[in-house]
Amino acid sequence: MTAQFGPSALATPANLVTVGRLILTLPLIVMVVHSGDSWVALVLWIALCVTDGIDGLIARRQGTTRSGAFLDPLADKVLVLGVMFALVANGTFWWVPVAIIAVREIGVQGLRSYWGRQGLAVPASGMAKTKTVVQEVAVGFGLLPLTAVDFTWVANGVLVTALVLTLWSGGQYLVEGRRAVTVLGSR
Repeated sequence: MTAQFGPSALATPANLVTVGRLILTLPLIVMVVHSGDSWVALVLWIALCVTDGIDGLIARRQGTTRSGAFLDPLADKVLVLGVMFALVANGTFWWVPVAIIAVREIGVQGLRSYWGRQGLAVPASGMAKTKTVVQEVAVGFGLLPLTAVDFTWVANGVLVTALVLTLWSGGQYLVEGRRAVTVLGSR
């Protein structure tokens, strides 16, 4: 039998996985800044990306919580943006696409928080989930020793694709949020 957690629970197995992902992100960022691409960094990156799906699976089975709804996207942003900026620092990624992605991610997170205080939930769309996977693949190519030095165009090409999807899904959030606000206001 699986334990069930109410919406206000804080100490849940899913949150434990999420906090572990947050904690392990810092050593990965330091490793990427100091060493750049490496098989160890790539394996840690993949493990941290996979745990995002694991904490979501656990949360759906045992009950989602408000703390998890806050912590999970925070951990995602810290992981992805932190390693992207580490790849900028070591010269693998160009800073402009990473900065645009960061502004969009922070902006959408702010809008979701604002809408949440208004009683609205705007869940992640399929496009937003695809965007996250493409961002993770771009970082993966940036960490992969086979592409990170001589074929940085591969990682940067996937990064540009991630940028397009990031902007597109950000537009979707604006449209869906506006639609939800309009529906709420007409009640």
